[in-house]
Amino acid sequence: MTIDPFPPLGDVLVSRHFSQMGFPAEVASEYHALVRHAHEALDAAGVPSDHRRSWIVPGRIEVLGKHVDYAGGRSLLCTVERGIVLVARPRDDRMVVLRDARRGEATSIAFDVPARSPIPWTIYPRTVIRRLLANFGSAVGGADIAMGSNLPAAAGVSSSSALTVGLTLAISGVSALHTHPAWRAIITDRTMLAGYIGAIENGTDFGALAGERGVGTMGGAQDQTAILCSEPGRVGVFRWAPVTFEQSVSWPSNYVFVIGVSGVVAAKSGAAKARYNRAARTARRLVDAWNLHGGVGALPPARTLREAFEAAAGGAVTEVPSALVQAADAVADHEFTSHHLRARLAQFFEETFVLVPRAADALAGGHIAQFGSLVEKSQAGAERALENQIAETVHLVRYARELGAPAASAFGAGFGGSVWAMVPTGEAEPFISRWRDRYLRTHRTALPRAQFFSTQPSAPACEVIMA
Repeated sequence: MTIDPFPPLGDVLVSRHFSQMGFPAEVASEYHALVRHAHEALDAAGVPSDHRRSWIVPGRIEVLGKHVDYAGGRSLLCTVERGIVLVARPRDDRMVVLRDARRGEATSIAFDVPARSPIPWTIYPRTVIRRLLANFGSAVGGADIAMGSNLPAAAGVSSSSALTVGLTLAISGVSALHTHPAWRAIITDRTMLAGYIGAIENGTDFGALAGERGVGTMGGAQDQTAILCSEPGRVGVFRWAPVTFEQSVSWPSNYVFVIGVSGVVAAKSGAAKARYNRAARTARRLVDAWNLHGGVGALPPARTLREAFEAAAGGAVTEVPSALVQAADAVADHEFTSHHLRARLAQFFEETFVLVPRAADALAGGHIAQFGSLVEKSQAGAERALENQIAETVHLVRYARELGAPAASAFGAGFGGSVWAMVPTGEAEPFISRWRDRYLRTHRTALPRAQFFSTQPSAPACEVIMA
C-alpha cells in the first residue's frame, strides 16, 4: 500500500486513522490484536469505554551510529514493524494506573505519594510522571493506561525507550500538555519532543524544563528520535546534541532487515548500567581532556565530543586531530588508558564523519556492496573500541555475512541485544531458518530468548484512530 508521507517534523503530535498507517496486512493484524487486548484489560478493570485514545509506538534499528548520540555524533536510523500499543483514558484523580495486558500486571502511581514498586519496569512510568509533574505541575492529569507489546524486551530494539515515549505521549495527550505555555515555548517540533523525552530518561535539563532523576543511564536522544521522527520505507540521518535532522534516503524496496535477537539480555540496570555508562564516560573524559589541555582559553568550551573535534580541527573534520590525541594522552590513567581513549577517538571519528554520511550516500545511489563495506567497518570499530560486543553478537554478524547478507551489524547499547542483516526480500524466510539454525548450534543456551524476524523501515510513533 502506498500512503502519503508522514507530516513534517514541525507537527509535534501525529494522529492518523489506523487504515492510513500503511502497515502490511500481517503487521496490521498484530497491532489490531494488541489494541484489542489493551481495551480488554481496561474493560476487565471496569474503566469506562468512552474517551479512550490509542497510540502505536514502534521499536527502532540503529543502522549505524554506535554510542555517538550523547557525544554529538551522527546516526542512521529507522523503526521496525513491531512496537508497543497504549490505550489511555483520563482519570479524575491524581494517579496513573498502568496495566500490562500481556503479563496481567498492574501498578498504581499516585502523584502525591511517591512510592517504589517491586515490578522492575515501573521505573519508566515513575520517571516519566515525576518529570512531567516537575515541568508542568498541576496541568498533568491522572490516567488509566493499558499497554501491549510484541517487541522483544531488553533486546536492543529500544523497548524501554518505546515505553518512555509511549507513556509521555499518552499522559501528555490526555492532559493536553501541548497547550501548556512551557510546552508551546520549548517543544516546537518532533525533534524537540524527542530531545525532551531523551532528557526525561537521562535526567538532564531541557532548556527551561528542569531535569529530574532519570533512569540512571547516560544516553542521548537517538532512540526517542528514531521512534518519533522516522518515515516508512526510509532511513534517516540525524545529528545529536541538539537533535538535528539532516536527510533521509529510501531503503531499497527489494531488501528487508532481518533481526536476530541474540537471547542475551541487553539490560541497562544493575551491574550492566555501569558497563553501558562506561562508553559515555569515555566520551566525557575526552571532552574534559580537550577543555583542560587542548582548548585552553577557547570560548566557549566544548560541550560534546563532536564540538571538541571541530575545535581541534579548526574547521572541517577530515581526520582525528593530533591536538585532541595529545589532550587524551594527557589525562590517561589506569581506568581510561591512552590506548582506550585513542581507540574511542578513532571510532567516533569514523562513525560520525565518515561511515554514516557515506552509508547514506551509498544507499541513495543503490550501491549495496559499498554500503556493506561501510557497515563492516562500523562493526569492527565497535568490537575494537567500545568494549560492548559479546561472542553472540559477533557470531551473529559473521554468520549473516557468510550466509550471503550484503550487510550486517550489531546495534543498540551492546552487552547483548540484537543484530540486523540486510537480505533480499524474497530470501528472508530461508535466510532466517539458516541463520537461526547456525547460531543456535553454537549458542544453545540462547534458545529460550533468541528470536528472528524480518521488517521494513516503518512508521513513527503515532496516535491512531481505530475504526
